[in-house]
Amino acid sequence: MRLNRSTDIGLRVLMLAAARPDDLHTIDSLADAVVVPRSHLAKVVQRLQHRGLLETVRGRGGGVRLATGAAGASIGGLVRDLEGDTEVVDCEGEPACPLSGGCRLRGALRVAQEAFYASLDPLTVGDLAAPPVRQVLLTLGSHRV
Repeated sequence: MRLNRSTDIGLRVLMLAAARPDDLHTIDSLADAVVVPRSHLAKVVQRLQHRGLLETVRGRGGGVRLATGAAGASIGGLVRDLEGDTEVVDCEGEPACPLSGGCRLRGALRVAQEAFYASLDPLTVGDLAAPPVRQVLLTLGSHRV
């Protein structure tokens, strides 16, 4: 299974924010640290803010930071949420799969996908930023993340 780009960016942003939970991080500094376009990162930050994982501070000297309680958020739940209802295979795509009527692959892949998410359920945002990863994240953010 492959995560979509927005989910990947969202997890990286949360890890950086969790490594420095009291700091305000600008969109530009996060985009530089994660190496993605500013506009794309801004959309991801907005999604995370709407989900209550990041809080934003407007105005001069503003930015984003990890929201209260976000360090305890489940990675499995977050990935499920960010990925949406997509399945590993698209049986109804264009053109639709001619085997879909008697195929067992879709069900097996759905079970595997849920097992993937379930393996991430006990992991939290705070776990992703815990030492020794924290040291790497702080190094990435050394240019004022």
